[in-house]
Amino acid sequence: MRIAVFGASGRVGTKLVELVLANPGLDLVAALVSPGSRLVGSPVAGGSLEYRPAEAAMNTHNDVMIDFSTPSASLALQKDVGTKPIPMVIGTTGFSPEEQERLIEWSTHRPLLVSANFARGFEAFRLGAVEFAGRMPDAEASVGEIYHARKKNEPSGTSRLLARDLFEKRSRTMGFAAPEPPVSVRREGDTVGVNEVRFDMGSAELVMTYRVHALAAYAEGALAAAQWLVSRNGGPGLYSLADSLAGKG
Repeated sequence: MRIAVFGASGRVGTKLVELVLANPGLDLVAALVSPGSRLVGSPVAGGSLEYRPAEAAMNTHNDVMIDFSTPSASLALQKDVGTKPIPMVIGTTGFSPEEQERLIEWSTHRPLLVSANFARGFEAFRLGAVEFAGRMPDAEASVGEIYHARKKNEPSGTSRLLARDLFEKRSRTMGFAAPEPPVSVRREGDTVGVNEVRFDMGSAELVMTYRVHALAAYAEGALAAAQWLVSRNGGPGLYSLADSLAGKG
């Protein structure tokens, strides 16, 4: 499978490049970075491939593109690719509602699989929390996170996703708008990622914790999603990580 990585100089993008290069069944055909990156023009891992910026005229022959960048860069990439039906896996977070609508528009041209968290096992964790919220809607839900000290001190895309899903599930089950789950944010050292969902039932409490030990977990999950998106060989559309785990075609 021929893979292009967009955001190749970022924390997860770097791990993606390493994993693709280490896997004999995968071929890295492009390592795309921002135009101002100091890596532009330098070789990737000492090989013949060079880091380069994405541009409308790029002619990268790939089976899938994996994007871990920023919302503005991600949407600019969609515009550069135009109407080409290249499947894309998007791990970029922080899209505004308007930007999400633009992604939906681009999904009419190609398959887009978008997730706030590709770490392996996270989706099962999320679905388990949502299922509990549906079975115990009276339990007060809250969300917590711990990430590295360099990350912005605001709720991550993962926490916003969890809070939204819990709110929607409890609201549907109870038949009226549930309280929105509060989100606590902590930043500590080099912590890769800890996500927590807490259900307070008064006389009892359930705490669900998902902990990522290495950045490779995000890269591995994104690669697995990319392999599914290519193997389904389907048309345009917007997909979630749950679709890939369920084998939805």
